Parts: sequence; structure tokens; C-alpha cells
Amino acid sequence: MEPGRKESVDVDQISDIIRGLNMFPIPTSFFLTSGVGVHRERLTAFELALRDADIEQQNLVSVSSILPPRCEQIERENGVGTLRPGEITFCVMARTETDEPGRRIHSSIGLARPTDPAMYGYISEHHGYGMTRVESGDYAEDLAATMLASTLGIEFDPDAAWNERKRIYQTSSLIIGSTSLTAAAEGDSGGRWTCAVAAAVFRFTAPR
Repeated sequence: MEPGRKESVDVDQISDIIRGLNMFPIPTSFFLTSGVGVHRERLTAFELALRDADIEQQNLVSVSSILPPRCEQIERENGVGTLRPGEITFCVMARTETDEPGRRIHSSIGLARPTDPAMYGYISEHHGYGMTRVESGDYAEDLAATMLASTLGIEFDPDAAWNERKRIYQTSSLIIGSTSLTAAAEGDSGGRWTCAVAAAVFRFTAPR
């Protein structure tokens, strides 16, 4: 730059830099989704399961189990409406697949929210073989609620049945609620790959 000459400021460029420094702010909302896919190719079965869940156009990045404070749950269709093809999208995902005819598979997401909106909650993923849809969902919900209960200092018997511990959590006034979403299927009778996915998808923008 010549002496005495002032360099012009590109406001748009500065704004881009600032946005880049804060590329991944805390999510403001999330939605739950699930899907099942069947194909002779394992990867394609996964793709079809993502299509069934309406998240196949995203570059998905799996993250772990914290539900941010004041992160609002929105309906699946509203959340899908905010997605842009090719966007890097953070989610907690459970995925199971099999090519064994008749083998039972399950993938579940469990969710537990504290009563205090300034406190974080938990999202759990559970996947595997043999469980029914209900059993898998209850297990995932149990995982999330128990992690939150231990964080909040709620006393409980870890060996007690889930229904008994759920009653303790609900009456503690510290946990506002828990839930789960499950994708379950049986292996394709022809031996093609069957894939089940469930996910909690984080969003940084408000629904349209």
C-alpha cells in the first residue's frame, strides 16, 4: 500500500470472516427422524434408510450425547424444511444393518430433558440385534434419563426396573420428560442388506 493511501474496507469480507470464526454455534433446535432401507449393496441400503428418514442429501457428522440448553424440539417436517443439500449437518445417529434373513435389528434414539431450561439434557443412541421396537426404545430412553438423573443428583437404584426408575425421575421435578424414537426391521428374506437408522438432527436456523 502506498504511503498516505487508505485501504478500502470490504464489509462483506469481514462479515464472512466473523461468521467463519463462529461457524458452529450452539444448536437452537433439533428433530427426530428414522428410516429403513433394503438393497443388495450394504452402502445403498444405508442410503435408502437415510432417504426414508429425509436426510440423505446431507453431509452427516455424528456427534455425542449432549442436548444443549434451550434447544427446542421441532417436528420432523419442519426440521427437514430447513435442510440444504450438501450442508454439513450434525446429528446423533444410531445405525444397524444385516444381510441375514429374518434377523431382527433395531436403532433407537433416546432423549431426556431437564426441567430447568438453562441446563443441558442427554441424547442416547442404541442399536443392535434381537430387541423389539418397544424394548429398544425403552432401553434408549432409559440410557438418556439415567445419564441426566445422575448429573442432576437424583438418587435411584440402578438395578431397579426401568418403569420404577422412570416414576422416580418424573416425580423428582428435575426432569421434564423423556422419550425415544426407533427404527426396527427384520432382515430381508432374500438376503439383501437391511439397514435401520434413527437420528436426532441439530439445526442452527429457525424453521421456515
